[in-house]
Amino acid sequence: MLTDPPADTSSDEELCRAAVLGSPIAHSLSPVLHRAAYRALGLSRWTYERRQVGGPDDPSLAEFLSGLGPQWRGLSVTMPVKETALACADEVTPVAELVGAANTLIRSREGWRAANTDVHGLVRTLGESGIATPRRALILGAGATARAACVALAELGVSGVDFAVRRQVREGTSTVADRAGLDTGVRAIDELASYAGEYTLIISTLPTGVGIELPADGTGSPGPGGLLVDVVYGGWPTPLARWASAGGARVLSGREMLLHQAAAQVQLMTGREAPLSQMRAALAAV
Repeated sequence: MLTDPPADTSSDEELCRAAVLGSPIAHSLSPVLHRAAYRALGLSRWTYERRQVGGPDDPSLAEFLSGLGPQWRGLSVTMPVKETALACADEVTPVAELVGAANTLIRSREGWRAANTDVHGLVRTLGESGIATPRRALILGAGATARAACVALAELGVSGVDFAVRRQVREGTSTVADRAGLDTGVRAIDELASYAGEYTLIISTLPTGVGIELPADGTGSPGPGGLLVDVVYGGWPTPLARWASAGGARVLSGREMLLHQAAAQVQLMTGREAPLSQMRAALAAV
């Protein structure tokens, strides 16, 4: 389901620029997906690049936006500027407002419109996984991606989520879960192996490098019939994915979510239906 409205489109004869913003950004696979879509759609005048924005030694998002000309039509936004994107936008779509973070900025007549396609990406990923919707799910982490996961799970009919964290859940994340109508709980992430088997669906929103001590033999994992969606797509498989697989659980990397959220971005930026099969093939080739 793509709930955010598409952007105004331009003539194919005009130069149209787009980019993915974040820090670090060199690892991003977004250019692979967007460029594949442009080729398939015959948008020869569209370009897509990576730009380092938002880190300690980088331009701020506001500074970057202020220097863009009218040929810039859309921006993919990743960490650490997903929340900043809302403050920089002239308009905010209902989905992005609910999540409290944006992964997309679309040029509009009013300036920049903030949207969130992470929710769409996760809804499509879980819908295609074939897993039965559980009453309750476990989310590892409690940041911007965890908030998108809450909205996606509520849309799919999940009634409650537990957050596995080291400290307390961020207030903004709890607020999003409440607004989405989810019952919430908190569990200690360092004790994951002692309770993960209680869940058939676990979504990890933890960034690369966050360490959790887990048994190498998969003890305590969701087991057969369980599904782990790990939003990380670099350095695969992650230690978390290896643990879940060793215990017999099915594991999906962040590539599926990346594919579907990028397809939604392509539609928003260009006004064209995204060529999903060509984008999937391009992603599989890297």
